[in-house]
Amino acid sequence: MSTANGASQDRVPAAVLPILAAAGDHVPAVLADVEAALRTAAAPGSGPLDAAALDTVAAGGKRLRPLLAIVVGGPDVADPDGPARAAVVRAGVAVELTHTATLLHDDVLDAGLLRRGRPTAFARDGRAAATCLGDVLFAAAFGTLAGGGDARALRVLARASRELAQGELLQRADAWSADVDEERYLRRCHLKTGALFEASARLGALAAGEEDEAFARFASAIGVAFQLFDDVLDVVAPPEQTGKPRGTDLLDGTVTLPMLVARERDPELRALDVRTITTAEQAADVCDRIAATGATDVTEERARALVADGVAALPDGLDEARRTALGLVARGVVDRRL
Repeated sequence: MSTANGASQDRVPAAVLPILAAAGDHVPAVLADVEAALRTAAAPGSGPLDAAALDTVAAGGKRLRPLLAIVVGGPDVADPDGPARAAVVRAGVAVELTHTATLLHDDVLDAGLLRRGRPTAFARDGRAAATCLGDVLFAAAFGTLAGGGDARALRVLARASRELAQGELLQRADAWSADVDEERYLRRCHLKTGALFEASARLGALAAGEEDEAFARFASAIGVAFQLFDDVLDVVAPPEQTGKPRGTDLLDGTVTLPMLVARERDPELRALDVRTITTAEQAADVCDRIAATGATDVTEERARALVADGVAALPDGLDEARRTALGLVARGVVDRRL
């Protein structure tokens, strides 16, 4: 299947196709440019490290963060020879490389063996190799943005990278804790997930020469909502959907909103020491108890409210194509399609 611009959609997830259709005829071609540039940036040579980087980025994903930057960039990025197109391609590559690098480092920190149903670099090559690979992708992200010569773009990515690290430190500090409250949890969600969504939108707006604050508020809100739904999926989704066992967060000592809400409703869960959950079977049993309290429904409601707030924050007078496409991104987050 191909678009009118000749960009192949064979590898585009079905959930993304309506967004591409709504955003404009140019968007699939820009996304294809990002995909090609992403592989070149990750693997500029032919050595073992380049091969490992190429395998990692080729594993895919929905490229949601680059897509967000492209859609926010609007019609100005349609010209294949224009500066806005080059800027938004650099932005898309940089945020996807950063996202991938954080996943590699997360797997090292969590000793994660599976990601998207495949063995992780940590499982395949070991801690040192996976850490170095993540470092290489971080460096490639900044190198890509630096090629545009815009210090503002570099500051956006630097801030997001700092917040990603702060979020990881906060999650480590909160590990196994029974004292995490919802406000702290949501702060962690912004740092771990919302910050890079926000950076994607800001970079898209910079490429188009537009004010970025409203787009940033939208993106941050849907990014936090995305994390909330990810935490719901960890409780209720089968491994074939997520690529990892249910209750992985519990086994890692990460207390998420479903568990916080469930503890308020179930005295036995309130008394449970998360450290005692040591097997996949125990984690699945606790997930069943969490779901039985209705805590996952509450978490979904919070996520939908965040998405509604984000959509309401979009700029007045935004063109219909971008408003529709960004609305589809938001709905995809709350409908678990993205």
